[in-house]
Amino acid sequence: MNAVIYYLAFPLLYVISRLPFPIFYGLSDLVCFFLYRVFGYRKKVVRSNLKRVFPDLSEKELLKIERDFYSHLCDLFLEIIKSMGMSKKEMMKRFQVVNIEALTQFEKENRSAFIMCGHYASWEWMMSLGYHMKHNGYGIYTPIRNPYFDNLIKKIRSRHNAFMIAQRTAAAEIKRMEEDNERGVFGFASDQSPRPKPLTYWRSFLGIHVPVYTGAERLARELNIPIVFAKIKRVKRGYYQAEFKLMTDQPKASPPNYITDTFTDWLEAQIYEDPSQYFWTHNRFRHAKKK
Repeated sequence: MNAVIYYLAFPLLYVISRLPFPIFYGLSDLVCFFLYRVFGYRKKVVRSNLKRVFPDLSEKELLKIERDFYSHLCDLFLEIIKSMGMSKKEMMKRFQVVNIEALTQFEKENRSAFIMCGHYASWEWMMSLGYHMKHNGYGIYTPIRNPYFDNLIKKIRSRHNAFMIAQRTAAAEIKRMEEDNERGVFGFASDQSPRPKPLTYWRSFLGIHVPVYTGAERLARELNIPIVFAKIKRVKRGYYQAEFKLMTDQPKASPPNYITDTFTDWLEAQIYEDPSQYFWTHNRFRHAKKK
């Protein structure tokens, strides 16, 4: 059944990837109408999240963020498909890097680097970083259940010089690469909602007390790999920009939770700048508790 679904869907995905951008974004608007207006995809989750994070905003203000978010959401997922048909020149034009030297400085030192980002703006097109570096770029991801689509996603990203490492094997794979002197740049989307455990780290995120991931920090501290924050923003529709900010180049010397706290604080500030670019369909606060 997985194969049948894939081979039925692939021709449509291929056609979408080859559409001229004006038509492509017209399609995104159409998809948004059905997803938001007709089917109300995860609308209850989105509204609950927005009301919890912005309790002082009016219904009109919340509704504007909501509408802008759904437009962004449809752009985002269709842009994943579009990248299948994009050239290197087109990708570099539409996803620009302000200060790649924040990463390439570690190439000169024969060191790997970690990138931490949130599910904000176009984290997907950041896979094109490989065009700007000598080091290979790797994204830590959760594999798709359908192996055919999972393989397609890996092919799309490798087309733009990015490679994928499954989350469950990431720590072991990165340790092996470091032992073998294989350097790389590894991207972590670190704003998910982990299941609470006895040693889980809790802190405020967007004014709500939640468990937060510390995996990137713990691995960076263990291997002393420099770690930077990726501030990605939408310049205009279909165009994005990434700026990198160093959190620390000596993680072993940093206080416990410093990296996680810095990442969370910087991501919060980014979300408050433009809430519509954050991934509100994710039930980020399902494990929230009162302080």
